[in-house]
Amino acid sequence: MIYLDYGATSPVRPEVYDYMLPFFRTEYGNPGSIHDHGQSSTEAIAHARAQIAQSLEATSAREIIFTSSGTESNNLALFGIARKFRHRGNHIITSAIEHPSILETCEALAQEGFEITYLPVNDVGEIDLSQLKEAVTNQTILVSIMAANNEVGTLQPIAEIGAWLRDQPIFFHTDAIQMFGKLPFSVQKLGVDLASIAAHKIGGPKGIGALYLRKGVRITPILYGGGQERDIRPSTQNTPSIAGFGLAASLATSRMETEQTRIASLRDLCWHLIQTRIPDVHLNGHPRNRLPNNLNLSFDRVEGQAILIELNREKIYVSSGSACSAGKHRASHVLRAMGRSEEIAHQSLRVTLGMDTKESDIYFFVDQLSDILQYLRRSSI
Repeated sequence: MIYLDYGATSPVRPEVYDYMLPFFRTEYGNPGSIHDHGQSSTEAIAHARAQIAQSLEATSAREIIFTSSGTESNNLALFGIARKFRHRGNHIITSAIEHPSILETCEALAQEGFEITYLPVNDVGEIDLSQLKEAVTNQTILVSIMAANNEVGTLQPIAEIGAWLRDQPIFFHTDAIQMFGKLPFSVQKLGVDLASIAAHKIGGPKGIGALYLRKGVRITPILYGGGQERDIRPSTQNTPSIAGFGLAASLATSRMETEQTRIASLRDLCWHLIQTRIPDVHLNGHPRNRLPNNLNLSFDRVEGQAILIELNREKIYVSSGSACSAGKHRASHVLRAMGRSEEIAHQSLRVTLGMDTKESDIYFFVDQLSDILQYLRRSSI
């Protein structure tokens, strides 16, 4: 089995799995309880909050709000700012290639009377900072631009956006779910007010996310009924997953430099081999300014879903786009926004590498991919 779908999710690191186990069986107290058994859970959560704050280079652990997922973090950021500051304005700026948890939240906010501007991107998936500046009005209260695209891996100019917005009465949120743990991400250096992250992309468990909320920024909650997470995200905290998230963040940060180099080298090897052996293939996204583990490829005359199915038979697992859109058989909105035709968008495959990927996996994958492309192209004649 060769797993090349880390953009969808990652396996839990062995150290994280072992660390989480006691919180299911022996250290299971409710962190809201004042007795010792509950307080041990409280301490574990506090430790994880500090670990994640350090990984983000936040100024305080209190700036970390735990949620159930990256999707919830994105919802909380957008609904939270929009509803809290509606008295100041009703305009939000985002990009056309955001994750569905941003785009569909913006659609919901539009139903509440908010004006949404969707910035276009160029043919490699980058927004134009000058277009963002031109889109700002005296009603703009929030800019939400993802740090790295989940489908094509292109990085956005987050630091430049943050530097410009620092002098504006506008909040800046970024969906950092794909970038966090893979590339350096400092909320201070980047100048963001809110950032969404998730554990399962970095070797932590599924079902746990976090929202970085800069000190002094106030938002309206989207859940009610309890005082947890500073009244911002009430609900009994998921102690095992929070503890695992903290350790996963710490491990990813400490190993980032080495892993970034190793993974990028394997990605480049993969692309080189594919270019050498497979004709009529195109790279989607920026050729250099992209996530170290991401390759998004389009193959002429072959549906991406057909390639995926054939690879799956060989126990090689990739994706044809965002896992959150799987099964809908729609052309990628990201590729369409980048100017690709609907046909090309349907001919695409996303390959994402991770902690367990080896060089031998890359060679075997390209061998099988080459054979599959020859077979499918012959069959389509």
